[in-house]
Amino acid sequence: MGLPSLPPRCKRVSPAPSAMALAGRTAMWWARLRSPCPCAAPFCVPPWLPAGPAACERLYSSRGKEKLDMSTYPVENIRNFSIIAHVDHGKSTLADRLLEITGTIAKTAHNKQVLDKLQVERERGITVKAQSASLFYNHEGVNYLLNLIDTPGHVDFSYEVSRSLSACQGVILVVDANEGIQAQTVANFYLAFEAQLAIIPVINKIDLKHADPERVEKQIEKLFDIPIDKCVRISAKQGTNVEKVLQKIIEKIPPPQCNTADPLKALVFDSTFDHYRGVIANIALFGGEIQKGHKIVSAHTKKRYEVNEVGILTPDEQPTHKLYAGQVGYVIAGMKEVTEAQIGDTLFLYKQPVEPLPGFKSVKPMVFAGMYPVDQTEYNNLKSALEKLTLNDSSVTIHRDSSLALGAGWRLGFLGLLHMEVFNQRLEQEYNMSVILTAPTVPYKAILSSAKLIKEYGKAEITIINPAQFPEKISVSEYLEPTVLGTIVTPQEYIGKIIVLCQDRRAVQKDMLYIDEHRVMLKYLFPLNEIVLDFYDALKSLSSGYASFDYENAGYQAADLIKMDILLNGNPVEELATIIHSDKAYATGKLLCERLKDAIPRQLFEIAIQAAIGKRIIARETLKAYRKNVVAKCYGGDITRRMKLLKRQAEGKKLMRKIGNVEVPRDAFIRVLKREPDK
Repeated sequence: MGLPSLPPRCKRVSPAPSAMALAGRTAMWWARLRSPCPCAAPFCVPPWLPAGPAACERLYSSRGKEKLDMSTYPVENIRNFSIIAHVDHGKSTLADRLLEITGTIAKTAHNKQVLDKLQVERERGITVKAQSASLFYNHEGVNYLLNLIDTPGHVDFSYEVSRSLSACQGVILVVDANEGIQAQTVANFYLAFEAQLAIIPVINKIDLKHADPERVEKQIEKLFDIPIDKCVRISAKQGTNVEKVLQKIIEKIPPPQCNTADPLKALVFDSTFDHYRGVIANIALFGGEIQKGHKIVSAHTKKRYEVNEVGILTPDEQPTHKLYAGQVGYVIAGMKEVTEAQIGDTLFLYKQPVEPLPGFKSVKPMVFAGMYPVDQTEYNNLKSALEKLTLNDSSVTIHRDSSLALGAGWRLGFLGLLHMEVFNQRLEQEYNMSVILTAPTVPYKAILSSAKLIKEYGKAEITIINPAQFPEKISVSEYLEPTVLGTIVTPQEYIGKIIVLCQDRRAVQKDMLYIDEHRVMLKYLFPLNEIVLDFYDALKSLSSGYASFDYENAGYQAADLIKMDILLNGNPVEELATIIHSDKAYATGKLLCERLKDAIPRQLFEIAIQAAIGKRIIARETLKAYRKNVVAKCYGGDITRRMKLLKRQAEGKKLMRKIGNVEVPRDAFIRVLKREPDK
């Protein structure tokens, strides 16, 4: 009986080929590899890459996509709108449904937060960056181009909302049918109202068990003076009635007022940095048209560029032949430096200058914190990462700073504590940068009375963002602290607890309004430093999570401010100095001393940890020294020998304390300066 034949893969290995055969095969492979394009040598193309000319394209580029013709959408068929709402009222879910209904994305069960592209957004479940997408929709036989911008809902990112509204003619104001009107709903409504935009109120989550759309409609009518019949009831999650929202957008929101025949005028309202293609600028065209090959000029830098690519976001990049007036898209023009694409800049054609658009008002930081690299060798890498990240988040301000303990770094200004945490998280996730972030402070002001200091600073009023710059009281006529006008919306059963909390934070009540029989809106004037750390957490805790909080800048007011120093054996530690109100000095000083006692490693000599205001000590903790038991060898005898040994040890410790320096380890700084209180 013969053996069964082996399968093809198991065939016996043939003898080694001769040198001549190998040379011939090598020559054949070289001929294939050196052919001008992969399409001429299909064997060179790996099976996972597209064959033909597409294989020549870079994988990260959008050049392989078919270009759209945007000339079929005249200005009167364009609608630019934003979705605005309080946190977690369903903006991103509504955006997902709109993208599905218009066929922009395929309808699948995985479509959740499609426009939230950042890792931090998906982890926290909040929108941080405003994202835009172009939708194509046919209404009554007419094709419309709808440019949607999904915006953040948290107060710390209100700058993103105001920027987005500059590229829109209308907004969808989303309100939760269960929660009703919240603090940020009010703030966002007035942003849109002041910009004179068309407002479409939409009541979301009507599918919830405890939804009460009738109550929410009455709230909208009472607070915003919008008739009940103008509200649209939807469920974004289930897609109920979402088609009606699209119809309302076309009927109620006017087309942009611009003309293709005018010279090119484009507003840069956002930008990102790509390692291969440089800066990608998101633009809104207020006149003219733009295409590949055009020579454009930046009104801010006066530099000239050649356009490499234009397109729209769907929400991925989709190249087009041209962009026309009224449309929103992106442009890549070989900007290699992050400083070249300023948000709010105007782009125009070379030799066709136009009046620059007003841009955006500069944002005022509310919270400052020091940022230092964990290892000073990473300084340049961190500098590069900060430049690229601030291009994408232009509301962060940066000033160079240095510290004796932490080395060279920066003083960064943020719009709030959540903004600071998200920025730090993005640095870690997107640029793999580990940093030390010091305790947040707010910008104070001092009106100088000393002629010498006025001459030194060149002005009588100075801003203090670092406690080390705090001037002595003898040379200052008045200190000023920043204030904010806070809006709290809460169920009425929690009013008593919230009023007590606000009074503890030195707040002054300005207004109290009943939205309906269950909900109350309180307005308070707060010192900013009282709410910047843990006020929001305390408010949520007191109200079982039902109260919402929003604030806006309210200028400066006079305050009794003092600088508190932390001393270690009489030597001040610059990094731990803080500016606080005199009423809070003792409690803060005691807390810092207790934390330091736990954080500093014990030495061979005693360490006195003191909180001081000027020369006056207000709190003290003592870190006991390590002691050798010098009397262990005394097993009887006279007491004088025992006392002599103890006295000699005490003199040695005293001498050591005089010459010994206490160095606070870096990890101890981090533990002491951490934001959340221990208690």
